[in-house]
Amino acid sequence: MSESDVITVRGLRKSYGERTVVDGLDLDVHAGEVVGLIGPNGAGKSTTLHAIMGVLPAHRGEIRLHGDSVRGRSPESIAHRGVALVPEGRRIFGDFTVEENLRLGLAAHRKYHGPEPLALAYDLFPMLKEFRRRSAGALSGGQQQQLAIGRALVAEPDLLLLDEPSLGLAPLAVDDVFQALRRIPERGMTILLVEQRALHTVALADRTHVLVAGELGLTLNPADAENPDKIVAAYLAS
Repeated sequence: MSESDVITVRGLRKSYGERTVVDGLDLDVHAGEVVGLIGPNGAGKSTTLHAIMGVLPAHRGEIRLHGDSVRGRSPESIAHRGVALVPEGRRIFGDFTVEENLRLGLAAHRKYHGPEPLALAYDLFPMLKEFRRRSAGALSGGQQQQLAIGRALVAEPDLLLLDEPSLGLAPLAVDDVFQALRRIPERGMTILLVEQRALHTVALADRTHVLVAGELGLTLNPADAENPDKIVAAYLAS
């Protein structure tokens, strides 16, 4: 563990009944990085995020945030320590307006002393400002995903956990989301990204780990996005 580590995971194990999904996982995410986790369904990607967030209790292992253990803490406690999770499926409140959804993210804000920092979400996703009075349920799937990410960002987390942000989106909407993700580290935030779109993830992330049976396998870098065969081989090996 180094001083630059935002999150450190050692020996993480999580099972569902007799089925072990994450088995002895070690992971480091440094400040300002984008780290990707890819792999087939059931490899333990989402489980890893949920264990870090405290949504799922780990059976074994250590999870440290800025060097302090957070294993066993509640999701609310972890959120107030600077971690935000954007779950699979977005989970926005369709009957609320866009702005009302964004304001819900302020509940986890640690440095709130003045004007609400909605400007960050509006800057990354101008559509949200344009449609701030619109019912969130009236937005397209891509717009709802932007809202879900924006809601997490208004808390100004140190670590943003993203679970399948491209799920169910049209190709153009996927490109819009990934373009915005490129700008988030410029705001001093760190990203741990779980995705099925391997090429997008490898091209975006500083490094991308392939999960193999609940453990880290091959590590890919952005240059590997130019070699799809290598990524396909990594999947097949998992």
